[in-house]
Amino acid sequence: MAEPLIIVGKGMAATRLVDELSQRALGRYSIAVIGAEPRLAYNRVLLSPLLAGEIAVPDIELKPAAWWQARGVSTLYGRAVSAIDRAAKTITLEDGLSLPYAKLILATGSSPLKPPFPGIDLPGVATFRDTADVDLLRAHAERGSRIVVIGGGLLGLEAAYGLAKAGGKVTVLHLVDRLMERQVDAEGAALLAAEMGRRNITIRLNAATTGFVGNGKVEGVELADRSVVPADLVVIAMGVRPNAGLAKAAGVAVNRGVLVDDGMASDDPSIFAIGECAEHRGQVYGLVEPAYEQARVLAARLAGKEASYVGSLLSTNLKVSGVGVFSAGDFEPGAGNEIVVLRDRAAGIYRKFVLREGRLAGCILVGETSGALFYLGLIRSGQDITAIRADLPFGEAYCVREAA
Repeated sequence: MAEPLIIVGKGMAATRLVDELSQRALGRYSIAVIGAEPRLAYNRVLLSPLLAGEIAVPDIELKPAAWWQARGVSTLYGRAVSAIDRAAKTITLEDGLSLPYAKLILATGSSPLKPPFPGIDLPGVATFRDTADVDLLRAHAERGSRIVVIGGGLLGLEAAYGLAKAGGKVTVLHLVDRLMERQVDAEGAALLAAEMGRRNITIRLNAATTGFVGNGKVEGVELADRSVVPADLVVIAMGVRPNAGLAKAAGVAVNRGVLVDDGMASDDPSIFAIGECAEHRGQVYGLVEPAYEQARVLAARLAGKEASYVGSLLSTNLKVSGVGVFSAGDFEPGAGNEIVVLRDRAAGIYRKFVLREGRLAGCILVGETSGALFYLGLIRSGQDITAIRADLPFGEAYCVREAA
């Protein structure tokens, strides 16, 4: 008889896990996927182009209903899980329904950070996390509203691009001295900021938000220098927090996220966690690829195979405000490292490579990201690249020719 396996969360990590399980352990488990949002799983990475009007809602759907049905998966959407009873091995939904499990996988993702600024509860202060947020933001943007996005990281810039493309007058406020400081260096960030300016997005750096002002609705963002940036809508995009509350309430070990071992198991051997809610070796990943790698390992484990997750090489490969950005590995130079740079400011291209002992340790590509997977492969393999060093900035075709 198939074991009951429940996945709490129905996002990208949960969908990939079901896909992996259907290939490795078909028929071994009776799978139920439960999600609070009242719709099929979708690709959150595509929310920005959805907001911009470049794609439609059906385009972000990960798998159609027939796909889930063909794999015998029960899907309960629009119904949040309220509690886990570890002794009885059951979960309880908010509507009172109780379901048993043999294995429980938490893929609950994360929630937007909302610091306790004065005025945080004013109407017109929003986040950018799901399709409901997109509907609200687009309505403001299409009216040509003054929109302030707080946060110049990946999430904030994606929101800014979509809002500007939809017609909003957008200003981005960022606390530090450069955009996307976790993904690019100062020169790459400056190029990105210039490209955003050409897209009618105003960037204000070293801008510390202290609160929101308004009479009955938000009307402005107050900064540490006491200036006020006028706003009809404020979008907080300052990062995310793992949704680990359900696990914590059940007594499962939690730090920032649900603590898991190399097999993605929590301190309860029947409960696992993957994706943005999981913390592995002190690291919580907010990117899609680590979640997919974790799903592959967990599926193998659940199928009775040996597999271990040892962490992910962080890389970013995306379009930010229509500008290609890729980064991977250690791109900040250290003692004994060699730096190779290709820059073409007129064309909006910047490529930086950090070499250590004849091997590629990290790289940044802004404006033109072709060859990103080639460079990522070089970083992961640790192979000697001395023979192709001179051609490295020009991409895989030149390097392969030189190596031949």
